[in-house]
Amino acid sequence: MSDNKSNYEWLGDDELTGEKDDIARELMGSEYAEGYIPPSRVYDDKLKTDKKYISSLPDLQNGPSSLIQGAAVPIQQVGIHNFRLPLTYKKRDGKTVTLETSVTGSVSLEAHKKGINMSRVMRSFYDHKDEVFSIDTIKDVLETYRKNLETFDSRIMLKISYPIKQTSLRSGLEGYQYYDVVFEGDLTKEGEFKKYIHFDFVYSSACPCSFELSEHANKYRNRATVPHSQRSVARVSVKFEDLLWVEDLQELCLAALQTETQVMVKREDEQAFAEKNGSYLKFVEDAVRLMFESLSGDQRITDFKVIASHNESLHSHNAVSVITKGVPGGFSAGVARDVFESTGLR
Repeated sequence: MSDNKSNYEWLGDDELTGEKDDIARELMGSEYAEGYIPPSRVYDDKLKTDKKYISSLPDLQNGPSSLIQGAAVPIQQVGIHNFRLPLTYKKRDGKTVTLETSVTGSVSLEAHKKGINMSRVMRSFYDHKDEVFSIDTIKDVLETYRKNLETFDSRIMLKISYPIKQTSLRSGLEGYQYYDVVFEGDLTKEGEFKKYIHFDFVYSSACPCSFELSEHANKYRNRATVPHSQRSVARVSVKFEDLLWVEDLQELCLAALQTETQVMVKREDEQAFAEKNGSYLKFVEDAVRLMFESLSGDQRITDFKVIASHNESLHSHNAVSVITKGVPGGFSAGVARDVFESTGLR
């Protein structure tokens, strides 16, 4: 075995010269530990961590309230974000798909508690990792949270990229469109389970004003023009009671906005897409109102919020709009800046 002290040059020098010892004695006087023994720098791979040993380990997060720093007040949510694992989901057609999933798990913390055991959040989740996941499976995990962490309010969010096969407009080619989806489940201290889906729908928005100006230039001045359109995103958040599939949300968005971006295209599909854009011109205000109309017609959806962002090709800024169903105590129209900045940056 090589001498691992050679990895620490200053330590070897000090042992040879004693210079640092002299300086320490001068600075610290009688507090200097004459009998100081350097710790062993050899990993102990034979240590057996039995229950007795584990019980001796310090656990500051679960320590007494006297260890709390700052104000001894409740914390609404604390936990872990973006731990990843593969989970299996059931699709609307009855088949299953296994997808990499980013998990955010958090719980409330009472004022008198120092902290939570973060690993228990993950362990509670791993108890259910081999199940076929759905939004209702999240409730089971949250119940495990409450048992393991003795907490009140708890929340889980599962972020995935969900594939749905898309057929091109005229050629019949098929390809997979991937949708950013977050399943969210909240379990309140009263035992109420709330379930949400957050869904990003990417579409093209052709500007009605630009179209009319282009038509004017063509008709009265014989000028070739190209109306501006841009890749746009509707970030749809829905609260629901009965079963709602990701495929259902995709169809509701498509019915409202029509001009979803394409995966596989030939020339006839590109022409068809241009025609679709001309048939379904929309400002950002039109987009959220169309979505309002579509979502309001689905009885399974009890509340919703739509954030539309048109990533302008004419301007160096985006056009944005937010609409909610208007349920008392439901979604608010407030949107954090980072949501607008991330919307559509796929």
